[in-house]
Amino acid sequence: MGDKHLNEINELIERIRKFRDERDWGQFHNSKDLSIGLSVEAAELNELFLWKDSKEVDKKRLSEELADVLIYALMLAEKNNLDVREIILSKLELNDKKYPVEKSRGKSNKYNEL
Repeated sequence: MGDKHLNEINELIERIRKFRDERDWGQFHNSKDLSIGLSVEAAELNELFLWKDSKEVDKKRLSEELADVLIYALMLAEKNNLDVREIILSKLELNDKKYPVEKSRGKSNKYNEL
């Protein structure tokens, strides 16, 4: 992620924060409730795929539910002073060690089953 993308993420977080603050919803945005909200929105995203082929999913609803998931995730990171770029890069580095290409390429096994 370059500086441009980092700036775009920070702009998104600021827009979400402004939206929240205009409605005085910050009082409800503790880590627990943001995490639960994220889970609820992820369940709504999953519901779009329930009993359907992936190709049948309504793209408009998919984008709306995915946006909700991302908004909650960004707000949870912001609430806990986590740098989104840093935590993603750190997790990718950890996953790179857990799932070396030579052992995991083309496989869906968990790292301890490779």
